[in-house]
Amino acid sequence: EDPADGEETGDEGLTDLIERLKTTFGDQVETVRTSQRLTDSPACLVVSEDEMGMQMRRILAQAGQSLPDAKRIFEVNANHPLVTRLDAEEDETRFERLAKVLFDQALLAEGSQLDDPATFVKNLNEFLLEVAGD
Repeated sequence: EDPADGEETGDEGLTDLIERLKTTFGDQVETVRTSQRLTDSPACLVVSEDEMGMQMRRILAQAGQSLPDAKRIFEVNANHPLVTRLDAEEDETRFERLAKVLFDQALLAEGSQLDDPATFVKNLNEFLLEVAGD
């Protein structure tokens, strides 16, 4: 999966999910949309066409250049079981926790640092315990 190769496909019937995600993420992202670019992953973060890529931003930051914050686009894979599960989640607290786990996974997948790794681990462990039946 290469997040630079896909094309936006619209909301594919996930209008409510996209609005809930926009509310959850607030100003952390530029927008939320569905995409064809993902086949295995539930979500990814991409930069808009007029923004500098994350790899170039890292190189410039390592060279000591100051860069303005870049808001990324959060894209969800409409066909992924975790996105389907997220869309069906009625409990807002669980929805927000799972959405944040997916966001943090997308950050990790692009090579970024998490703002709050402890919360990510806590949320992930809680989901794993639920799956394990404890």
